[in-house]
Amino acid sequence: MNEATKAIIKSTAPVLKKHGEDITSVMYGVLFERHPEAKDLFKDAAPDQYKKLANMVYAYAANIDNLGSLQKGIDKVAKIHVDTSILPEHYPWVGEALLEAIRQVLGDAATDEVMDAWTEAYGFLAEVFIAREKELYIAS
Repeated sequence: MNEATKAIIKSTAPVLKKHGEDITSVMYGVLFERHPEAKDLFKDAAPDQYKKLANMVYAYAANIDNLGSLQKGIDKVAKIHVDTSILPEHYPWVGEALLEAIRQVLGDAATDEVMDAWTEAYGFLAEVFIAREKELYIAS
């Protein structure tokens, strides 16, 4: 991920803090509408899952230039993903839904530049999770 993308993502952190729960609420709606089979993956999720995800997305944006600070959180979530059988093929579903939710909630503020940066940033983070989860699946 290049520095320009990181700068754009970091610049979106305040708006994600303000609208994060709206974005993740919309995201789950889009996800379950487009991929109803994903509901099974979240059947044991806490009722405030959308809040947890909103906080994670915000933390990612705010710390995009210091991803090492997120490692504990990444490890914790990766373990949960392994325990709930999240697989690499699920990441595009979530990415598509998250990007659509960002576009819907932010409206005109979701410029092409912002959306391109979030597409790249989501793909990068998805690969981080997929790699960590692969290690955990192998170890179990």
